[in-house]
Amino acid sequence: MAKKLWVLAALAATFSLYISCNKLLPGAPGEDEVLDGPVAGLSSEQLRQFLAGDVAFNEEVFTRETGLGPIFVAASCATCHAGDGKGHPFTMLTRFGQADTLGNQFLQQGGPQLQHRAISGYQAETIPAGAAFSRFMPPANTGLGFLEAVPDSTLLRLADEHDADGDGISGRPNWINVPGYCLLRPGTIARGDGKYIGRFGKKAAVYDLLQQTVNAYNQDMGVNSSYEHQNTYNGQEADPEVSNLTVQNLVFYLQTLKAPIQRSANDPAVQSGRQVFLRLQCGTCHVPELRTGYSPVAPLSNKVIQPYTDLLLHDMGPSLNDGYTEGTALAAEWRTPPLWGLGLSKNSQGGRYFLMHDGRAGSIEEAIQLHGGEAQQSRAAFQQLSPGDKANLIRFLESL
Repeated sequence: MAKKLWVLAALAATFSLYISCNKLLPGAPGEDEVLDGPVAGLSSEQLRQFLAGDVAFNEEVFTRETGLGPIFVAASCATCHAGDGKGHPFTMLTRFGQADTLGNQFLQQGGPQLQHRAISGYQAETIPAGAAFSRFMPPANTGLGFLEAVPDSTLLRLADEHDADGDGISGRPNWINVPGYCLLRPGTIARGDGKYIGRFGKKAAVYDLLQQTVNAYNQDMGVNSSYEHQNTYNGQEADPEVSNLTVQNLVFYLQTLKAPIQRSANDPAVQSGRQVFLRLQCGTCHVPELRTGYSPVAPLSNKVIQPYTDLLLHDMGPSLNDGYTEGTALAAEWRTPPLWGLGLSKNSQGGRYFLMHDGRAGSIEEAIQLHGGEAQQSRAAFQQLSPGDKANLIRFLESL
């Protein structure tokens, strides 16, 4: 125990030195050029927990001896989230289930996550016959604690499931069952059938960052915890292979990663592009500004943030219909992804963009052209823009 505390103290000192040097060294990336790093205002004890979670996320690589598998997707968190950024096609996840919203009927056959790799002596999973499936690009991790702290009441205020205002946009929450190990946030709103609002994942099918972390350990790496101790290979109960302390440290790390910082905000082209963005009504779904409510992590409480999302489901049209559902999310419905950090995506994607839920878009413009359904009017307006307005819009989006 004493050795562990000494290591954490050394890590804290090293991190402080890194921050100091990073501000002085010529050519070092600025805070607005990287996604990792803690939110401002953490106490020394919170910073130690952040650093412990950083080690669990970026340094720990599981092996057969430490609990990997026997079937899995990746051996570490950082494999899919280099620099806390988006994934690459090589780290794509596959989710499978069915096309209706009656519940995943393939859970006894390994669903919802495909573990396409296996340790020696075991057979990796394949998609069962008759299952619908979709490929998911691992998302960036930064700013998640702020999104977790946005009140349910805000999301319900933004929702317009039946398009009462007639603007063609009908965002709605994904109402999900919440695992028993999740503690409900203050202000959580339940539906009459006992379901709650999901806000993480491509289809907003995850309640909070604890569920996200537990699922990643279990479904991505085949590592059991006391929260989820059902072996993904045979469905049987198994002993925990990662401690509760490590899980909680990792959750805290994800909660307290700083939000991406916009670059060149005062550039006239960027400012012009923002006006184009709003004029095209892109901000109806990619809501520019939200406010957090209470969070037990004080630096996350009551903060104005600029994530460019409403965290709601929207019908994106037939071209983005993969036939796969999660919770109450229909096959063509996807959660509005936050746009903050968009311009830094290439840093973790090999120098080029892989956008949309499955990385099919190789540029921001191509991603816009794939928007259908509720976004088709905005897409049509984009197509009519002058070359200058298009360039400014892209410039703005890359500044985020």
